[in-house]
Amino acid sequence: MAVLEYQGQKYTEGKDALVRDMLTVEQALQITINNLPFTVTMRTPGNDRELVRGLLFSEDVYRHTDTDLEIDYREKNKITTIANVRLDKNKLGSGFNNSRSLLSVSSCGICGKKELDEASTFKNCLKTELKLSVGLLYQMFDRMSSMQDDFKRSGGSHAAAAFTEDGEMLSLMEDIGRHNAVDKVVGDLIWKKRLGNAACVLVSGRISYEIVSKAYSAAIPILAAVSAPSSLSVEYAKQFGITLLGFCRGNKATCYANPDRIEL
Repeated sequence: MAVLEYQGQKYTEGKDALVRDMLTVEQALQITINNLPFTVTMRTPGNDRELVRGLLFSEDVYRHTDTDLEIDYREKNKITTIANVRLDKNKLGSGFNNSRSLLSVSSCGICGKKELDEASTFKNCLKTELKLSVGLLYQMFDRMSSMQDDFKRSGGSHAAAAFTEDGEMLSLMEDIGRHNAVDKVVGDLIWKKRLGNAACVLVSGRISYEIVSKAYSAAIPILAAVSAPSSLSVEYAKQFGITLLGFCRGNKATCYANPDRIEL
C-alpha cells in the first residue's frame, strides 16, 4: 500500500472545489535485532525485506552477502509495524552498538576542496576502470522516470535505481524517504546476489552525505541525482572515489567529483 486517497479543498483562480488526491503513505517501521530494539524508520510500506537488508548493510550492522537473513514480521491492519531480524551475534558489525556516522569513520577528516581539478585525498578508494557515457546516463534517468508509478499517482515519493555499466536496470524502488529508496535498492541487489554488478545509482531528489555513504558501503562508484548535491556529499565523494553528478535533467548533468569515469 504505497498511496491512499484523501479529500482536500482545492483553490484555483478564486474558486474552490472538493478534490480527492492520492498521497504517499508514511508509516513507522521498528527494526529489532534478536528482539532488541535497533531503530525506527519512517517509510512507505512495501519492500520492507529489501529496506531492512539494505539498511543493516549500509549501517555496518550486517555486511555479509552470502547468507539470507531470517526476518519475522509483526503486522497491524495488514501493514508491517515491526521487523525482527534473527542474527548470529558473532556476525554483528560495529553499527549495532554505535550510531554509524561517516564523520566518525573518516580517518583524515573532510578534504574541503572546492576545485574539481584538485587531487582527491582517496582518489582510488573505489578502484575501477569503469567508464560511463553521459548519453547512456540520460537514458537511465529517462527509464527511471518512466517507471516511477507511485510518484505519478501521488507526486510525493522518491525513487532510486541501480544500473550496470551497460545500462541494464538491476533494481528500482520508491519510498517517501530518499535514503529508504536507496536502502531498498541495495537490499534488493543483495537478495538477488547482484550487488557486485551495480555500476551506478540514480536518485530522483538531492544527494546528501548519507547517500554517498550508502553508495560507498555498497562499492557503487557512480552516483547521480536529478537535483543538487550538498557540499559535504561532494567532499566525501572526492575522498572516497565516487563519481558524483547532480542536476541530471533534460540531457544535462554536472559532475562534481571524480569525472574521469564519465565519457562524452
